[in-house]
Amino acid sequence: MDLNLVRVFVAIFEARGITAAAERLFVTPPAVSQALVKLRQQLDDPLFERIGRRMEPTHAAEALYPDLRNALLSIDRAVDGLHGFDPAASDRHLRIALSELGEIGWLPAILRAVRARAPRMRIEVVPADPERLPEQLSRGSIDLAITPALLPAAFESTVIKRQSYGVAVSSDNPLAHGELTLQRYAGAVHLRVAGDSGIGLLDAALARAGVALTPRVVVGRVAALPVALAGDAELVATVPDTIAEGWAATWPLTVRPLPFPMEPVSVRLYRRHTTQHSAALDWCYDTVARAIRGSSGQFSVIHGDG
Repeated sequence: MDLNLVRVFVAIFEARGITAAAERLFVTPPAVSQALVKLRQQLDDPLFERIGRRMEPTHAAEALYPDLRNALLSIDRAVDGLHGFDPAASDRHLRIALSELGEIGWLPAILRAVRARAPRMRIEVVPADPERLPEQLSRGSIDLAITPALLPAAFESTVIKRQSYGVAVSSDNPLAHGELTLQRYAGAVHLRVAGDSGIGLLDAALARAGVALTPRVVVGRVAALPVALAGDAELVATVPDTIAEGWAATWPLTVRPLPFPMEPVSVRLYRRHTTQHSAALDWCYDTVARAIRGSSGQFSVIHGDG
């Protein structure tokens, strides 16, 4: 089979659309459609069926994809190994999915590490929505994602940080003093950030402790937390403890240990599942992982006036 047809098959499978596959392959949609006709003739199977706006794979396509994808990866890595990837000459577009906390804490280290060796590379940060990440990584619309959310095992990932949680309160809050029991914690007025990717793991730990919390206040951005906590002596937020301790250096806040057991959360770096530009992706993946592992984060930049 023509290697270009294999690339078209893999691109359609991952992008779930003719136009998206064409954009990835830098060809026109009619060229992809013509290649799909040849594939269907050679393999005697429709391979993809249009359902709504998506091209969904048939059972035969599902069976073919893993082997064809792995074959392409092997070929591309062999060629890349011969010619090498030169980050200094690369003008590729790197898309990273980060939470708001990730942007605040780790983006400076990522930018320094990438730009030090790849100054021409374009870097775009998109919001990390745990529900959308599997599809984005599969389609190749993002290259890397940093999240504590557990994504399907099919995505290659590595643990870059282990993060414990604590209880952040105003220093005037009664919970800042004395023993913080589970009962006092459960009866407090809780504040949360909408869309926090670590909330599911926190709620699971609370459920094991027999506690179900309904937050009384929900905000849209992490940056609002220290402001809200410092201004209201009743509010409580359960957040990564190192971040809260950074805020407490300038805000009138106190950080208390959790009154229930919770294992540190593993923050993982995921890479896209597609075959395009594997050598460049390998370099970006390794560079970003090293940058974050070597950084304590800059979460304390959300600070008070002192």
